[in-house]
Amino acid sequence: MGAYVAAFDQLRLADADEAGGKGANLGELVAAGLPVPPGFVVLRSCYEQIVARGAHGAELAALHAEALAAAAADPVRVDVLCQRMRDIVHACTFDTEARSAITAAYRSLGDRADVAVRSSAVGEDSATSSFAGMNLTRTNVRGEKQLIEAIFDCWASLFSPRVLTYRARRDMQATPAMAVVVQKMVQARRAGVAFTADPATGRRDRIVIDAARGQGEVVVSGATQPDTYLLDTDGPRLLEHRPGHQDFAIVAGPGGDRRIELSEQDKTAPALTEHEAVEVAQLALAVHHHHGDRPQDVEWVYNEDALWLVQARPITTLPEPHPTPAAPPSATVLVRGLAAAPGTADGTVRVLSAPEQGTALAHGEILVAPMTNPDWLPTISRAAAVVTDSGGMTCHAAIVARELGVPCIVGARTATTTLTDGDTVTVDGSAGEVRAGAQPHTEVVTELHTGGTTPAAAPATATKLYVNLALPEAAQRAAAADTDGVGLLRAEMLLTRALDNRHPREVIARGEQRVFLDRMVDALTHITTAFAPRPVIYRATDFRSNEFRDLEGGADYEPREHNPMIGYRGCYRYTQEPEVFQLEMAALAEVRQRTPNLHLMLPFVRTRWELEACLDLIDSGPLRRQRGMHRWVMAEVPSITYWLPEYVGLGIDGVSIGSNDLTQLTLGVDRDSTECAPLFDESDPAVLDAISTIVSTARKSGITSSLCGQAPSRNPDFAEHLIRMGITSISVTTDAISAARHAIDTAERRLLLDHVRATDR
Repeated sequence: MGAYVAAFDQLRLADADEAGGKGANLGELVAAGLPVPPGFVVLRSCYEQIVARGAHGAELAALHAEALAAAAADPVRVDVLCQRMRDIVHACTFDTEARSAITAAYRSLGDRADVAVRSSAVGEDSATSSFAGMNLTRTNVRGEKQLIEAIFDCWASLFSPRVLTYRARRDMQATPAMAVVVQKMVQARRAGVAFTADPATGRRDRIVIDAARGQGEVVVSGATQPDTYLLDTDGPRLLEHRPGHQDFAIVAGPGGDRRIELSEQDKTAPALTEHEAVEVAQLALAVHHHHGDRPQDVEWVYNEDALWLVQARPITTLPEPHPTPAAPPSATVLVRGLAAAPGTADGTVRVLSAPEQGTALAHGEILVAPMTNPDWLPTISRAAAVVTDSGGMTCHAAIVARELGVPCIVGARTATTTLTDGDTVTVDGSAGEVRAGAQPHTEVVTELHTGGTTPAAAPATATKLYVNLALPEAAQRAAAADTDGVGLLRAEMLLTRALDNRHPREVIARGEQRVFLDRMVDALTHITTAFAPRPVIYRATDFRSNEFRDLEGGADYEPREHNPMIGYRGCYRYTQEPEVFQLEMAALAEVRQRTPNLHLMLPFVRTRWELEACLDLIDSGPLRRQRGMHRWVMAEVPSITYWLPEYVGLGIDGVSIGSNDLTQLTLGVDRDSTECAPLFDESDPAVLDAISTIVSTARKSGITSSLCGQAPSRNPDFAEHLIRMGITSISVTTDAISAARHAIDTAERRLLLDHVRATDR
């Protein structure tokens, strides 16, 4: 691997931090001997050298932080900031060494070879975030000049409104970085996507293939209605073929892509024969098995001679297998399509024809559109549900809807003409049906209903349900949802905004503490006021050293660590930099004078002595004089199973389990590693035993116990484990509130029933 580029055969999944998810996945597929067109990756280090550490790198980072903060409330401001960021990227130039490395790698593919230039952002195509279609792809790029321009276009696509919205919605706060894949083009006759599990029902014994003529963009973008093939993994064996309708295809032409109109016969003729569908399924299963039987999202291409694999990524969101509930007997079905993202929501219809009209959609309305490419993301994030005329189950918009928890139906064909603005409908994303009227249902995305129709009453539960929060702009909507407070208020985004993206020690050195305090107090008060009198648990800053280095001036204060995840962070850092910690505590003290529902949680506590030293720092400042403030610790380090009684003795009255870090450190698995993803399991017996010990100790000690994470809403069995252990609260992201509340209710009812049965005996 060179300083700036690496061939596919030099890469493995472990290189995702340098090659991005897409580049690392391609290297892994080449190593597995699968049919992948040759290519190379322009590494992340090249982007950082040319852009991030360029003349305007600090300005770019500050603008990005501001845009993330505005994503939820001010789309117009986001557009302006994104344009400025893209202008900064396009103003950069390659140095001689980087340009030479890239052009030499390009020439190795042939004389003026046609290539696809694809973004491979760090974190993209990972086990948790697909970024499906968010960043840029250029196909049929020819010549060194066009290649260089395409690379800059990919880099600039990091800063589009749709990417910023996606990152903000998934609480991805770090400054982004990008590698770029350059891959020799395969002249496609047919292309498409294969999922090695059914994305609508979650069945792991099914393969879903979407196929179309020409290049695969028409499938992944949702621009056409692809043919859909459903196969049994046993064989594989074709079970069902749902014909599509394709009016045009994208093919290679002089100077780039060319759109051609299809003949009447080709518009409706099957894209694949049964034999070819089975062959695609076999290739997808080979990828699936290579990754330890982890479900995969595979992009494939047929040229004149062979079947090729051009991309693969883990499926990021897959529901637990479930039967599709029957519609009420009296229901009138208005439109049918493909069940692309599960869930049910009702609301009023809003028919839009282009992403530019997205501001017309109010929160909680049903978005109905001809198609939804990734530019629709800011609009989708406000919709209660999405219905499109075209697109398949594997298109980018369907993938993103599943990740965001928005019910989605694609390929409904006549939705934009059958449905009209103002209609009240129920969208059943599990059945692929749009029904007339607001009908009873059990699955509601609560936060999306706060501005629209009133959701069905949520069950009352003994176990409290809290919400995770990072931005003040999201406070009002989250507070209106069915929650008992904020179980995890992340400090990092609030801090970087209050610091103008500067390192806190840089701010202190300049004597600008008062400016920081005023901004921090305003942001916190906005949140605490929205939730009052419900508690808001503020987790103190837990940036790692590499993240602090990214702040302006950070290189002057931060060490370079080989493994920042288990390095200089959390409670220990506070004891070594008391002036920074005490400034943060001063902001909390001012807020609590106005809204005393704000409480403190200390992250990444390893030992008794560092916690004691940290509590001494708190007691030496203005918070000492304030009564009623609860002091929590995060349970992320396995040592807490030994030390928790001692922590309680020091005055801790709450513990919140960070299930991601606890799983990571218990099993010794990097939670961000795609290579080791099959090993990362929050339900592993060792992890459950550690959680049980923490909850049991908390009960015996008379303190509150909680868990911050998605697992209770994704997996009802996990929720039941927690309830049976006696946990007092669970905290989830806003889009998981309804699912988590119902999972808790089901678990509590089952526990009560078990108790009654045991008493009867």
